[in-house]
Amino acid sequence: MSVDVTELARGVTTRSAVSVARAISLVEDRRPAQEPKILSLLANLAKSPNVAACRRVGITGPPGVGKSSLVSALCRALRAQGHSVGVLAVDPSSPRSGGALLGDRARIVHDPDDGDVFIRSMASGGHLGGLARAAGAAVDVLSAAYDWVLVETTGVGQSETDIEHVADTVLLVIQPASGDMLQFIKAGILEIPDVLAVNKADLGEVAARAGAELRAALEALGTARTPPVVHTSTLTGEGIDELVRVLAEHRDDIADLSARRIEKSAQWALRLFTHRYGELGVDDRGGPSALRAELSRLIASGASSLSAVAQLAPR
Repeated sequence: MSVDVTELARGVTTRSAVSVARAISLVEDRRPAQEPKILSLLANLAKSPNVAACRRVGITGPPGVGKSSLVSALCRALRAQGHSVGVLAVDPSSPRSGGALLGDRARIVHDPDDGDVFIRSMASGGHLGGLARAAGAAVDVLSAAYDWVLVETTGVGQSETDIEHVADTVLLVIQPASGDMLQFIKAGILEIPDVLAVNKADLGEVAARAGAELRAALEALGTARTPPVVHTSTLTGEGIDELVRVLAEHRDDIADLSARRIEKSAQWALRLFTHRYGELGVDDRGGPSALRAELSRLIASGASSLSAVAQLAPR
């Protein structure tokens, strides 16, 4: 089916759910013939004033911690404040079809008649960083339409650090008595989040102890900024409004959002480039540092991550 990219972009920016769904399907399309359309769509969407105003929140954490339930609660709280919300739930891939297993999306409860909430599942494609390769472009699509974009990672382990490349704010969710604290420290994942949530705070003393352990672990890391820790419960609603406030404050406190997004987009583009062309392709462009600098320059001039990668194909 032919795609009128200009009309599709217009539909996205007017928050047409059909257009948003079609746009994400397009950026997921890996056929080489579709790449010019994808790049044109992203270039059109980048002109939307909503992109700069949008708050992008990445939500990560181990399986069973309650990420999807927390996303549901955040959606309700944000809608109560009058904000529109786009959600990208990255699910594990089906071993048979390769599509998303839809486990996360099935647990995100929302009003299907609410046109200001859009939820889309995306298969991880076996990618170990917690995101699908098309996730960055999908976030660009949602950012042109919604006030807040929530990106939930697959939750397959402790290596999900890709989320920091596509989000303004990274939220790490943990649960009491999970035994994950040492693994977090070993994997370095505690260096990634901007905000932390101790979910299932309704467990009482166990949750309070987990929060204390988490704060001690953060202090032991000796980072320049200790991220805030919020206790939440999707069962009682405790801490949800506070979490929204803390997430908004972090975004508002970013001194130069444009520069931060350029840096993160360049890191994401470097991952995409390496996946597409391998280490030899990176070496052909002068190595990771030189390539990242080239990608940053292109992105600063208005290119999307995908467009920057396409422009720097190996010589």
